[in-house]
Amino acid sequence: MGTVPFRSAPVSAAPSSIEGIRLSEVLSALSYALDITEGQLEGHSVRACLIGMRIAEALGLDSETRSSLFYALLLKDAGCSSNAARLCELFGADDFQVKRDHKLTDWTKALPSLRHAVRNAVPLQSPLARAMRILHLASEGKGSGHEMTATRCERGADIARMLGCTEATAEGIRHLDEHWDGGGMPSHLRGREISLFGRILGLAQTVEVFFSSYDHEAALWVARKRKGSWFDPELVEVFLRLYRPAEAWREISATDVRARLAALEPEDRVVIADEERLEHVAQAFARVVDAKTPFTFRHSEGVALLAAGIAEATGRSAEEVRTLRRAALLHDIGKLGVSNMILDKATPLTHAEREAMRLHPQHTFEILNRVPVFRTFAEMAASHHERLDGSGYHRGIGADRFPYLTRELVVADMAEALSAARPYRGPLPWEEVFAILEEDAGTAICRTSVEGLRAFLAGAGEDPLGRAQARPLSRSPGR
Repeated sequence: MGTVPFRSAPVSAAPSSIEGIRLSEVLSALSYALDITEGQLEGHSVRACLIGMRIAEALGLDSETRSSLFYALLLKDAGCSSNAARLCELFGADDFQVKRDHKLTDWTKALPSLRHAVRNAVPLQSPLARAMRILHLASEGKGSGHEMTATRCERGADIARMLGCTEATAEGIRHLDEHWDGGGMPSHLRGREISLFGRILGLAQTVEVFFSSYDHEAALWVARKRKGSWFDPELVEVFLRLYRPAEAWREISATDVRARLAALEPEDRVVIADEERLEHVAQAFARVVDAKTPFTFRHSEGVALLAAGIAEATGRSAEEVRTLRRAALLHDIGKLGVSNMILDKATPLTHAEREAMRLHPQHTFEILNRVPVFRTFAEMAASHHERLDGSGYHRGIGADRFPYLTRELVVADMAEALSAARPYRGPLPWEEVFAILEEDAGTAICRTSVEGLRAFLAGAGEDPLGRAQARPLSRSPGR
């Protein structure tokens, strides 16, 4: 329990410019982070997108419609981090495991739902404690499930809008968990009240999960089993015609599945990721990261604001400020692979939990390294817990491997974390934040960056993060 491992992507030379980089290429790479957050195997979203686009092709949908569907499939789980903390609170268990098991459960039926609760409720506690938690879930779970699904779907739709996607894309994401017979969530839509995109997303998602968890026969079985209840019967028939032959699944399990998916994006609707869109991508995924736990609400945006302020105060170029800002927005994307049982823990972490937490910068590097246009700052973003004297993590590098932009990111991250509330302490006033930073300035962290932060805040006139400072509390920066 604790973290989900990320596999490193093959490394190729980063492009010298963003000319010709597709938005879909960026999002398909970043979707691997969403897969992990949702408790799925890496590539789940890409494989589900491929299945959904093959269905769309068979339906004869026009290129404009297929383009909107393409992004709905890739971004269907963009709101998935919003329910992780609540799931941990309800089940007292690893959110990844709870989600993974839930995707294989027919939660519309009482007995499978009970079995899911028995398998997942406070697994490390006594039988009595488990029984009490299961009773609590039976009474509270349904209402909480509705609330979490509504939040997840709405936040996912909002992320799609942030990225400039069509309203049809956003609507498809909102309808992801609706069922043909009206038994889904959050609005209990029935039949064709559910958008076509929502119906395709729901089917493609489920069959991919059963395929990846078991085999193609299981995927065919669940489509037939839930035909007319969860899924549109006509779409199931299209799916079965396409995927009944075993050889049809070779495309889904291919190692180059992302390349195969790229060929299904309508060529006349390709969106190029210019600088403005890349900024929106970084902002959108910062929202995904910060939604994982209530204790990091707007943390990434706050770090980006402070880092950019330090860089401007120390005379960096506009391009350097932009690069640092994106690194700051995405520096914690690796935390999507850390359980909320660790992130939200109010008591001291065990050794194993600390080690799991200390791996999140490595996960950040591995995620960003999948995106060619983000490789230029992947190492910078992953170094936000490193220290000049080599005492940091995850690699323990020293000053000789510390570019000045990385030094500024480190100070911005420390300052934002100290000035915010955490599970194990309250927020600190800026006077105490600077007292702690000064203790390490010149040894563990960069003194020039600390002075740059001081100059930025002095110029701002008021707290740029807009938060009320709590009483002073002597505590070193935590997680």
